[in-house]
Amino acid sequence: MRDDILERIVKEAEYIILTGATVRKTAKVFHFSKSTVHKDVAERLKIIDKETYKKVKKVLEKNLSERHLRGGEATRKKYLR
Repeated sequence: MRDDILERIVKEAEYIILTGATVRKTAKVFHFSKSTVHKDVAERLKIIDKETYKKVKKVLEKNLSERHLRGGEATRKKYLR
């Protein structure tokens, strides 16, 4: 794998671990598509660094379990405007 891709994957993983960000938020920050970020942290990271992958997976699972709450909050704000 190219060095620039490896560096991108590690930076994305560190950002997710430090901030607890979603894949969508991480994609906005790094200016990549959410599909690219998801593939980076869900598939490629597993090959590169298993320990970091486990930490990222934990954050992503937490985000997935809270997804319905964030969606409901967004809808509530929309209708309050």
